[in-house]
Amino acid sequence: MERENFQGSVKYVIGWILVLIIRFVPFRPPNVEPIMSTLMPFSKKYKWFGALIFSSTSIIIFDLVTHTVGLWTLITASTYGAIGIASAFYFAKRESSAINYLKFSIVGTLVFDALTGLSVGPLFFGQSFFSTFYGQIPFTLYHLAGNITLSLIVSPLLYKWILVNPKLETASVIKKLGLAT
Repeated sequence: MERENFQGSVKYVIGWILVLIIRFVPFRPPNVEPIMSTLMPFSKKYKWFGALIFSSTSIIIFDLVTHTVGLWTLITASTYGAIGIASAFYFAKRESSAINYLKFSIVGTLVFDALTGLSVGPLFFGQSFFSTFYGQIPFTLYHLAGNITLSLIVSPLLYKWILVNPKLETASVIKKLGLAT
C-alpha cells in the first residue's frame, strides 16, 4: 500500500464502520446503502487504488459480518471496485462538492444496477431478461433515491471532516493514543 494510503488506514476503518452502521440502521428504506456515497470521497482522496480497495472491501466486510458471502459478493465487490476506479478518474479533474458527488452517484448507481441487477437474475437464476428488467425498475429507483440523498449529505461531510483531516492520519492517531515508540 502506498504511504498516502497507509497514512489513511484509520480513515479506511472509519469509512468501513460508517458503511456498516448505515447498513445496519433498523427499518432503513430498501436499497439505501452508503457504499457509493463513501467510495466517491475515498476516490477523490486516495485515487483509483484506494477507491478500489475501499469499495470492494466494503462489500466483503459486510458480507462476512452478515454471513452472506457467496457468488453475489464476488460480483458486487468487483462491480463496486470498477465503479471506485471510474470515480477516481471522474474526481481527478473535479472538486469535492455535493453537486459533483450527486452527478457521479446517479451515473454510478445506474451502471451498478445495470451490471449487477440485469445480469445476475438471467445468468444465475434462470430469470427472463424482461422480468428481471421490470423487477429492477423499483429497485433502481429506491437505490437512486438513497444514493442521491447520501451523496448530497454524507459524501461532502466525509471528505471534509474525515478524509482531509490531518488529525485522523494514522501516525497522528497512533501518537495521540500513546502507541508510538
